[in-house]
Amino acid sequence: MRKASRILSFGVLVYMLILSGCKNKASQNAVDPGMISVAEKLFDLQMSSPEKDSMMDALETQLADYKIIHNQQIDNAVPPAIWFNPVPAGVVFATEQKPINWNLPASVSMPQDINALAWYSVADLSVLIRTRKITSVELTKLFLNRLKKYGDTLHCVITLTEERAMKQARKADDDLARGLYHGPLHGIPYGIKDLFSVEGYKTTWGAASYKDQQLAKDATVVKKLDDAGAVLVAKFSLGSLAMDDVWFGGLTRNPWDLNQGSSGSSAGSASATAAGLVPFAIGTETWGSIVSPSNRCGVTGLRPTFGRVSRTGCMALSWSMDKVGPICRSAFDCALVFNSLLGADGFDQSVTSYPFNFNLITDIKKLKVGYLASLFGLDDENRANDSISLEVFRKMGVSLSPVSLPDSATIPVKSLALVLVAEAAAAFDDLTRTNKDDELNLQDKNAWPNIFRAAQFIPAVQYIQANRLRYKLIQEMYAVTKQYDVIITPSFAGNQLLVTNLTGNPCVVVPNGFDAQKHPTSISFIGNLYDEATLLAFAKAYQDATRFDEQKPPLFK
Repeated sequence: MRKASRILSFGVLVYMLILSGCKNKASQNAVDPGMISVAEKLFDLQMSSPEKDSMMDALETQLADYKIIHNQQIDNAVPPAIWFNPVPAGVVFATEQKPINWNLPASVSMPQDINALAWYSVADLSVLIRTRKITSVELTKLFLNRLKKYGDTLHCVITLTEERAMKQARKADDDLARGLYHGPLHGIPYGIKDLFSVEGYKTTWGAASYKDQQLAKDATVVKKLDDAGAVLVAKFSLGSLAMDDVWFGGLTRNPWDLNQGSSGSSAGSASATAAGLVPFAIGTETWGSIVSPSNRCGVTGLRPTFGRVSRTGCMALSWSMDKVGPICRSAFDCALVFNSLLGADGFDQSVTSYPFNFNLITDIKKLKVGYLASLFGLDDENRANDSISLEVFRKMGVSLSPVSLPDSATIPVKSLALVLVAEAAAAFDDLTRTNKDDELNLQDKNAWPNIFRAAQFIPAVQYIQANRLRYKLIQEMYAVTKQYDVIITPSFAGNQLLVTNLTGNPCVVVPNGFDAQKHPTSISFIGNLYDEATLLAFAKAYQDATRFDEQKPPLFK
């Protein structure tokens, strides 16, 4: 009896402890109607008192689930299980890849001064290497020396990959000697934005919180360029976590004006390419990060169709908007590089393998070309150069038709930016919750730390609603773009930059002159989904007629 009593007492004690634990757990997740009243103002809701009372148990359960999820370690490389598809409903694209005739010259002359090679195109350097007028080792040393000489001036280099580069260059030369030629990028040095992982080197994402981060594997883009024979010489600066041009090493400079930043976030890639520190570089864009620095630095940038290039091994900012593309000094060089980046890798499930049928002999007079007429009428600093660009096309025999893209009259485009904000906050949720966001360089109201914090209050329902409106935007955009091969637009006027990044349409930005301060200006060409070939051929024709792509910043000649 006494034993039974002890057992009973022990059982009561255990029960009381369990009950106490449950109460503590419940108190941690307690929700009251007052909390709901405050929250509903943030979420644009109105609930009656009985409705609030009925919700409390469900909200407490949700809160408990949130805490469980927050305790899970989710690496930035882990994507969501839902994939964005930019293809309009019912649309089928061509799948046949035709042979590309690059029509590279049989021979290119070496300059008297080898340093002049810093300004040669990728195409011409390719011929010099193929014809063995210069070795990849010699060319790599030339660009490494320029990076060492000017990198600190521009604040564009985070890491030199010299040891890796020299090993690659020697291999490129050995392969060529054995008759193994990898294509137009064989032996060509390049740089990459430092949000791509490279084994054996830091991948900092431009942010102090990650400045010592090393990732174990090469990004797919790096592997593809390795396979093409290209030589990685440097990892370039980017604004912290792909915003702006300020990173933990300072402000990346515009080669045309060292008092001015190079814009972001592919800041170092554009700056280094413009200054002749590399023949080409790789950038990324979520909302302007290729277009903006290319404009500022006077280079040519290709933002491909969403899902054209694998992002495996690349920092995630927005899984449904991030895109990878080349930054070069000409559209033709962009075509050469882009061709080596294409294709699925079995990891990034957003990548589709559509053809890239680039054709040098495209007759642009036969293309259907539109221009965003209302944006060309805006009184901005690039208005004069943009208007001149239209006249260039008219003189080339191109018929231009006025056109408008979907705007806020039908879809609230600006409001759809919350898609990017919500995804970015999820990608760096741990940064916010550990308060390591305080380590980022920019801390104003419009910088990532505050944006990430505010995004915690975006309801999942509204994120989904925004994506439903995005679906409508894609349909409306396709209804416009299917009528044209190319649409010409000022690079920044109106909402076109946000619209095309949301819909996934490709864009090429090219220099089109200089402003009153002698800073480069640009114009942009929008294309149909997966039709970078027509877009780049069109851009090449413009550059052949204008030669703005051949201008060099005086300080770096």
